[in-house]
Amino acid sequence: MVGERDLRTLLRHMTPQLQPGTFVFCSFAGNYLPAGLAPIATFREAEGLSAIVALDEAERAGVPYQFESALITLTIHSSLDAVGFLAAVSAVLAKAGIPCHAVAAYHHDHLFVPRDMGQRALDLLAAVAAAPADTPSQNQPSSN
Repeated sequence: MVGERDLRTLLRHMTPQLQPGTFVFCSFAGNYLPAGLAPIATFREAEGLSAIVALDEAERAGVPYQFESALITLTIHSSLDAVGFLAAVSAVLAKAGIPCHAVAAYHHDHLFVPRDMGQRALDLLAAVAAAPADTPSQNQPSSN
């Protein structure tokens, strides 16, 4: 199944969902992941292995972490070569003063926002999706 590429369709049908739990970002030197952690995402960087894990797992393992965040999944199957989708979504959140860390996975895009701003971010994204297609909202970019 090929993912969606059209920006207007992506925004209209993104169907954001707030996932349960709190997630944090950790970094481990030497690409070593401590026992007891089951990250939802990892990325190898020059400085070490970055991992996104559930807050309770990080606390149980006693590992340092940053950025307690809510996770919003944009449930539309977006194409990996879609242009402007994450830029448009992050612009909506930036305009509202909500930091956003995006992870583009194979089927969906996932947004990590401060835990206490999760519901507000979800509401803003749902409003973009609900905006009438023939009249772009002030938060929705044009496809030009």
